[in-house]
Amino acid sequence: MRWIIELPDGTLKEYDRPVSPADVAADISSGLLKRAIGAEVNDQLWDLKRQMPEKAKLRLILEKDHEAAEFYRHTFSHILAQAVMRLYGADKVKLGIGPVIEDGFYYDFDLGDTKLSEEDLPRIEEEMNKIIKEDLPIERFELPKKEAIELMEEKGQIYKIELIEELADETVSFYRQGEFVDLCRGPHMPSTGRVKYFKLLSVSGAYWRGDEKNKMLQRVYGTAFSKKSELETYITRLEEAKKRDHRKLGSQLGLFSFSYDYAPGMPLFHPKGATILNELMKFSREMHIQDGYQEVITPLVMNIDLWKQSGHWDHYRDAMYFTEKEGQEYAVKPMNCPGHILIYKSGAVSYRDLPLKLFEFGRVHRYERSGVLHGIFRVRGFIQDDAHIFCTKDQITEEIKGVIRFVDKIYSPFGFQYRAELSTRPEDFMGDIEIWDIATEALKEALESAGLNYKVNEGDGAFYGPKIDFHVRDSIGREWQCATIQLDFLMPERFNLTYIGPDNQEYRPVMIHRAIYGSLERFFGILIEHYAGAFPTWLAPVQVTVIPIADRHVDYAKKVALKLRDAGIRVEVDDRQKSTNYKIRDAQLQKSPYMLIVGDKEVEEEVVSVRLRTGENFYGIKLDVFVTRLKEEINKRLKNSVFKA
Repeated sequence: MRWIIELPDGTLKEYDRPVSPADVAADISSGLLKRAIGAEVNDQLWDLKRQMPEKAKLRLILEKDHEAAEFYRHTFSHILAQAVMRLYGADKVKLGIGPVIEDGFYYDFDLGDTKLSEEDLPRIEEEMNKIIKEDLPIERFELPKKEAIELMEEKGQIYKIELIEELADETVSFYRQGEFVDLCRGPHMPSTGRVKYFKLLSVSGAYWRGDEKNKMLQRVYGTAFSKKSELETYITRLEEAKKRDHRKLGSQLGLFSFSYDYAPGMPLFHPKGATILNELMKFSREMHIQDGYQEVITPLVMNIDLWKQSGHWDHYRDAMYFTEKEGQEYAVKPMNCPGHILIYKSGAVSYRDLPLKLFEFGRVHRYERSGVLHGIFRVRGFIQDDAHIFCTKDQITEEIKGVIRFVDKIYSPFGFQYRAELSTRPEDFMGDIEIWDIATEALKEALESAGLNYKVNEGDGAFYGPKIDFHVRDSIGREWQCATIQLDFLMPERFNLTYIGPDNQEYRPVMIHRAIYGSLERFFGILIEHYAGAFPTWLAPVQVTVIPIADRHVDYAKKVALKLRDAGIRVEVDDRQKSTNYKIRDAQLQKSPYMLIVGDKEVEEEVVSVRLRTGENFYGIKLDVFVTRLKEEINKRLKNSVFKA
């Protein structure tokens, strides 16, 4: 029997015995073996010491490779679990799951009556460091399913037993490091001593398997990197993110609040928050009109028969709200598309009418579990800048390219960079695979024709069609999924949508679903954190704060404010009996872009002294000059002040 291993450059290595990636690495050079942490075998991540099949394609994974994080973060999750079991008793700790997540890892624990807090994390970290120093070999072994259950019964790991019982495989894999054994598919580092830089971040509650009917476990989050500098950069970014938390700033700046007793998950926007939302909608509305969209308004509540016909009843009803009147059942809309379809169907449509672009700031409601609600990022009621483009098959590519250009127009004033992902057919899909393949290829063609780089996100499409998602990068490097474009051949079929072609025959249109902000509430929250509450002047709820130095200057301050207000500028006068420095500090805390300080000289010369929230001062500015320049900044939606030091 021969083991034939193919390397990335096409070289074949042949052996007369079973071999692992470590064996091949050692065969190439001892230096390579020292640098390798794992492998990719036949496109699967593989432990360095795990035996390979007789024919295998092998690529060794080094610390510098992006796949390396999967190895060391997964290993850290096991080290975390081992440390918790050492500290709180192996007989008392029931293990949940411990996966790798973006930028880190977590592990879920059932600790009985023991409650963890963030004060416990340094002690757990200390124990983890001891395990790292012990440099315990990490060994994979497999057992028949029956023996695997017996092993977990012996250890009292009830959650692991539940997982094993549901596995289709008859053989179950485990990993051992010292006294610690865990059910796991892998992959892992060769030993605990091979991992380096980590930090435990937080403790939270998490229902077992994400089901609120199950027991609440305790989840410990951590992060890990291969370089100390990368860990330090990440921790700094987390600290900056805490300062920018939209929930904290939303309260501090008087933007929104919540009534958890009466409207959980549904934000109450205060005047300042409503001002910003209205500015976002005003900007979006202008861009839509320029791009040929027609604005519509559709009902919030519609008969459930509509949702059965659209497919939402079968695929989405657990997230919907329902009501009943006069023996009729109704649903609160979770999406706007069926309403736009009804508008399309209200009259005959000619090919000359296509593409037909219907746009709405549609309020929708979707049930989210209480445990996942998060400020205005994750809510139960929100506004979508939703649009649907009804077009012919021949128009698909150009229309999607048009939406891609439109995304750029909307995001540019905010300074966002973004990337695209193509999400393909999910398991819970509706329609024929052939139609899905056609739709997916159409999206690929549009992306490539537009010259936009993208990655494929397999299985994450909507139930009615594939989609393109846009991920924006904020000022501290975090990514947020916002805009989406979804191509749909199925809704037109279900609703029997037609148009009259040039030959006077009926044809089926195609439907493009798209949103740019996505949820306005979520986009607002992203902007709060992106700008740390210091919105550009065109968005700021108060654009100018006028500060009289003394009571005798109040009348002039009000005269200045009136002129600004007449010019459409949002202004407040701070005439409180406080010192000038106090009022300046307060205006800066409220992130007011401009402060106009008025005293004896300003009154006498009919000028203003301008102070920016960044601290720069400009003295003796004629009021007309200030208004003209500020209007230019607002009207052009500039990101920075027109006043320069």
